[in-house]
Amino acid sequence: MNDSIKTDDVIFNFFKQICDEKDDVKCVALGNNWINAMEINLQNLESKLDEKDKIKYRENIQSNLDHLKSLKGKNSSEWREYATKCMVEIMDNKK
Repeated sequence: MNDSIKTDDVIFNFFKQICDEKDDVKCVALGNNWINAMEINLQNLESKLDEKDKIKYRENIQSNLDHLKSLKGKNSSEWREYATKCMVEIMDNKK
């Protein structure tokens, strides 16, 4: 039996928490926490790359940062919609 926690399950559950949150302020805070965590992950990833790989992945990293920037300022309804789309995508990729 495999007891390992799968990344996509953690992400799915986080987005489910956003969708299920009834308090709009807490919902937005969860979404903003997601942005912050992903920005930190990208910074950590980039800091571990050598110069050649930084150049190679610069566009991908920037694209991810741009995506995160586009999420800033969303209201609770927009976060719930985004989280739902992400959950559907995760489920579709499991098949």
